Amino acid sequence: MTSTTSKPATSEIKCPHCGTLFAIDGAQYASISGQVRNAEFESELHARLAQAETVKAAEIARAVSDTALKAQQQATAKDAEIEKLRAEAKAADTVRDLAVATAMSEAQQNLSAANAKLALQSAEQKAKDAAIRESHAKELALKDDLIERYKDMKARLSVKLLGETLEQHCETEFNRMRSLAFPDALFGKDSDAASGTKGDYVFRDFSDGVEYVSVMFEMKNESDVSATKKRNVDFLAKLDKDRREKGCEYAVLISMLEEDSDLYTGITDVSHLYPKMFVVRPQFFLAIIALLRNAAQDTITVRAELEQIKKQNIDITDFESDLEEFKSAFGRNYDLAKRKFDAAIKEIDVAIDRLQKVKEGLLGSENNLRLANDKATALTLKKLTKGNPTMAAKFDEARSQADDEAA
Repeated sequence: MTSTTSKPATSEIKCPHCGTLFAIDGAQYASISGQVRNAEFESELHARLAQAETVKAAEIARAVSDTALKAQQQATAKDAEIEKLRAEAKAADTVRDLAVATAMSEAQQNLSAANAKLALQSAEQKAKDAAIRESHAKELALKDDLIERYKDMKARLSVKLLGETLEQHCETEFNRMRSLAFPDALFGKDSDAASGTKGDYVFRDFSDGVEYVSVMFEMKNESDVSATKKRNVDFLAKLDKDRREKGCEYAVLISMLEEDSDLYTGITDVSHLYPKMFVVRPQFFLAIIALLRNAAQDTITVRAELEQIKKQNIDITDFESDLEEFKSAFGRNYDLAKRKFDAAIKEIDVAIDRLQKVKEGLLGSENNLRLANDKATALTLKKLTKGNPTMAAKFDEARSQADDEAA
């Protein structure tokens, strides 16, 4: 700023362009001086403003630079953090992939082992099945053969032959053994119908011309009856009547009726219904004749002894007592033989039933083997992992990974 001291009344001012001197009074000088001062102030103000702007611009530039540097540093730090996170994520992916690969490898190994074990078990099971089937086939063949032999034995014992009647069979059997066992016996059809009825056959045997045993026979075959099934007891009354009217000591019904009956299985004594009467199956036809004849032969000896005793004046009461004792002993022996024979026939039937059950059991075991084989065939990976969520999750994850790789 310039001084405010008074100036001379007139002053000279030199033009800075042309060098001409100008004389100015005090007022003009003051005016020019004020203008100069104002111009200097403005110039100084503008200079200072410019300087302030420059400083401000420098500060702004520095602030911008600092901000940019900080932003760059932050961006660098962020990039570093991102790279770090990416590295960690990549490491996690690597660990995950390794874990998945390890799990897949283990699962594949387990699956391979399971498949190998399953294949081995399947092969072993097939071999066992084949061996069991072969064994069962042999056992079934043996059982079938044994059953057939039992059935054939029973069929031959039943003597119900095709095209042969029961009467023809009995007559043939007797004539076949007549010359050997019954040389003095008579056996033939009952032709005496004077009383209105007659039996089928009469057996009489003799010793020294004296009859010592006689039997009235009646034959009843299943084919001889009508559609209405009859029982053995239905024919006993007529048979007893024929026995008494024809003067026979014993009566025997040869019967094929009631084949399923447990009572009529061999020789059945029905003397509790009618005296000296028996119901027998055809295969025991000759056996009952032999039993009755042998018992009667023993009575021949007893009778001879009785005559001798009578000649010696021995009381007949003792003889009758001995005779009754003999009959009782004979009856006991006969009952024992009958029970043993019935038991043998029953055992044959039981053996047939038991073998049939064994056959059915073997056939049932073959069906169970088939079901077991079907179950082994139906075994899947899903069923193997059922109830094992860890392995199921591993397999699902592996399957998803495989699908992703395929996609």
